[in-house]
Amino acid sequence: MSRDTMRTMSQVDRELPPASDPLGEALHLLRLTGVLYCRAELTSPWGIDLPPFEGCMMFHVVTAGRCWLDVGGTESRMLQQGSLALVPHGAGHCLRSGPKADAQPLFDIPVEQVSDRYEIMRHGGGGEFTQTLCVVVRFDHVAAEHLIELLPTVLQIDTWDDEGSWLQSTLRFIAREARELRPGGETVITRLADILVIQMIRSWIDSEPEPERGWLAALRDEQVGRALTSIHREPSREWTVASLAEEAGMSRSAFSARFTNLVGESAMRYLTRWRMLLARTYLRETSEPISVLAGRLGYQSEAAFCRAFKRVFGVPPGSVRRAGAPAPLVAAQ
Repeated sequence: MSRDTMRTMSQVDRELPPASDPLGEALHLLRLTGVLYCRAELTSPWGIDLPPFEGCMMFHVVTAGRCWLDVGGTESRMLQQGSLALVPHGAGHCLRSGPKADAQPLFDIPVEQVSDRYEIMRHGGGGEFTQTLCVVVRFDHVAAEHLIELLPTVLQIDTWDDEGSWLQSTLRFIAREARELRPGGETVITRLADILVIQMIRSWIDSEPEPERGWLAALRDEQVGRALTSIHREPSREWTVASLAEEAGMSRSAFSARFTNLVGESAMRYLTRWRMLLARTYLRETSEPISVLAGRLGYQSEAAFCRAFKRVFGVPPGSVRRAGAPAPLVAAQ
């Protein structure tokens, strides 16, 4: 690895994209939290029925052989060595050695438990060999909720369609880490999976026709995008329609109308919802007092914050805090 590459990698978490790149800003905010990693060594005939996992994304990398991916019985596609497939909405799906192979429920198939979050599965009838790395992840920033809801049922990238060799090199590195299970291997796989998933989302964005309305269209809008970036970067600031319009370089009335038309809600309503989504994450993942969180998100009093939170989610923030962090990996009912 060159010194320039190492320097670039060391700066990724410290440097935000320029304010003129709102879409890049949103992608920068995406962070993966690994929930489960499974290296599957499979011999045909075989099939794995993965249940829905609420609030998670499932990511499959085929490192040897090939298989078929069937999502909800409505979409089937072949994955070959070097294919990456992302099932972004936590939907149940099947991986099979062939289109008609029987599939067993995931939790009925024995695995070798390497760690709390890493396991090895050996399964099948002894025929043609396939190896996959299956990763179940959560995103830990509210920007993810906005992006993920826009994505299709499945995203797929094939390395032979890629313009460079970096993707193939990354896949080989992931495969080696999964195979050798060296110290720190889980961390390496998490970071690389982060890059791959973001690249898949970026490729999808590049290939999609530009929408006329919605969050993505608003980010791509030169003026409204600047206002969104300002909210995302400084949610605690005492924003008003007038100050956001100034950020966008527009009159108050023109900005207000354009923001609502693109985003589907007013700027102040969006600001409140963004703050409350951040608050929900902080409540689940930190032990900071609610009064401190209120101040971090621009509220002068805990009472005002609690009223806003209940308006958005229908429950007081204390109930989210008492429920604790997101539950361990559990199949959705």
